[in-house]
Amino acid sequence: MEKMQQIVGRARAAFRSGRSRPLEFRIQQLKALERMVQEKEKEILAALKADLNKCGYNAYSHEILGVLGELALTIEKLPSWAAPQPVKKNLLTMRDEAYINYEPLGVVLVIGAWNYPFVLVMQPLIGAIAAGNAVVVKPSEVSENTARLVAELLPQYLDKDLYAVVTGGVPETTELLTQRFDHILYTGNTAVGKIVMAAAAKHLTPVTLELGGKSPCYIDKDCDLAVACRRITWGKYMNCGQTCIAPDYILCDPSIQSKVVENIKATLKEFYGEDVKSSPDYERIINQRHFKRVKSLLEGQKIAHGGETDEASCFIAPTILTDVSPDSKVMEEEIFGPVLPIVPVKSVEEAIEFINGREKPLALYVFSNNKQLIKRVISETSSGGVTGNDVIMHFFLSTLPFGGVGHSGMGAYHGKHSFETFSHRRACLIKDLKMESTNKMRYPPGSQKKVDWAKFFLLKRFNKARIGLFVLALLGVVAAVMIK
Repeated sequence: MEKMQQIVGRARAAFRSGRSRPLEFRIQQLKALERMVQEKEKEILAALKADLNKCGYNAYSHEILGVLGELALTIEKLPSWAAPQPVKKNLLTMRDEAYINYEPLGVVLVIGAWNYPFVLVMQPLIGAIAAGNAVVVKPSEVSENTARLVAELLPQYLDKDLYAVVTGGVPETTELLTQRFDHILYTGNTAVGKIVMAAAAKHLTPVTLELGGKSPCYIDKDCDLAVACRRITWGKYMNCGQTCIAPDYILCDPSIQSKVVENIKATLKEFYGEDVKSSPDYERIINQRHFKRVKSLLEGQKIAHGGETDEASCFIAPTILTDVSPDSKVMEEEIFGPVLPIVPVKSVEEAIEFINGREKPLALYVFSNNKQLIKRVISETSSGGVTGNDVIMHFFLSTLPFGGVGHSGMGAYHGKHSFETFSHRRACLIKDLKMESTNKMRYPPGSQKKVDWAKFFLLKRFNKARIGLFVLALLGVVAAVMIK
C-alpha cells in the first residue's frame, strides 16, 4: 500500500509543479514516446511474439502502426485542440470574452488489456499526455513480456515522476485502485469493470470503461457473400479471435447458412493455408486458463469446420458452429477466441429483436447491398460502434469515438476524443467593469419592467451582422435608462 501511495503521490507532486501543462512540454514528451516506438520496434515485436505468437507483420500492423498514427496526429493537431474555443454569446454578454478552456484533470490511471497489450496502453497514454496530465500506467500482467518491456522502456524516454508504470497482478491492481485518481481508463471485461467503477466511486473519480460483449454480425440475403465472408473471417480470426470488437456471432437466414460456411472455409484456406497450425499469421490463445475456457464452449455444438485443439501450445483452430441455439453456453458470454457461432434468423426484424434482447454490444456489423437496411438496423439497435459491410474498421478512424454503451462500457477515446476524455472543459467568461448601468435589470429590487427587458435580451434572437453591434449596445443603454 505504501509503495502505491508513493508512486501516486510522486505523480501528483510532479503534476502540481505545473511542468506537464505547457504545450511545448507535452509535444516534447509525445515526440519522445514516438522515438521510443521507432527505436525499440524489434523489442516490442519480440514481446508480442512471446505473449501472443504474433508474427512481425501482424504485430506491427495491429499494434505499432496504430500507435505511430495516433502520435503523428496528436503532435500535429494538439495546438489547435488545446487552444481556447470561443463560444456564441447572447445580448447580455456581447461585449465579453466567452470560451471553453481545456485543462488537465490531474493524475490519471490507465489500466491496459492483455489481448493487444501495447496499443491498448499506448493510445490512452498519448491522449492523457496530450491533455497535460500525470499518468500511472498499469499494463496487464497476463501479457507479461509486453508488460515488463513497457515498464522498462517508458522511464528511459519519458519524465519518470509524471509517467509511472506499475506491474503486477490482482493484488497490485487492487492496491492501486484504493488510491485517489482524477480519471481512470480501464480496458477489459465487464466483471472487472464493475470493480474499477466501484473503487472509483469512493473518490468520485470519473471513469472510461472499454469493455466488451457479444458483437453481432447480421448478413442479409441480398449481399456479396464472398466479400462479406472474407471480411468477417479477417476480423473474427485475427489475433486468434482475441479482439474485443471481433464479430462474436453471425445472424443470417437459414437458406444461406451453408454458403456462409463454405465461403469462410475457403477464405481460411486462402489466409492460413492447408495447415493453420503451422501458419505464421495465426496466433495462439494467451494462456492455459483461457484455452480451457474457449475449448469448453465447443461442447455439445455442431462443428461445421475446425474444432482441433492442442493444449500444449494453446492452439485452437478457426472453428465454425452452425444451427446454434440462442440459449447455448457459447451464446451466454463473450467468446474471445476463434469460435464463430451461426444463429439462424428468418428476417432482419428477427435479427433486430434478437440483438435488442441482449446487452448492448461494443460493436455491431451489418452486411447488405441495401444501404437502407443497414441504416434501419443502426436506427433500431444500440451499440458502441457500427460498421456496415465490413468489421472492425471503425476502430481505425481516429475522428470516430471508440467506446461502449451500457454493459459494453462508457466514455470513448481515439484522436481528439482521447484529448477531450482526459481534459476538463472549463467554462470561462471574462467581463470588464464598464457599462454597469446595463446590469441594473438583474439587481434588486425586482420589477415587471426588469423581467420584460431580461426576456428581451435573453430570449430574442438577432442576426448580429445585420443589426450591428452599435444597435445592440444602444439597446443596452436604452434598457438601463428605462429601468432607472
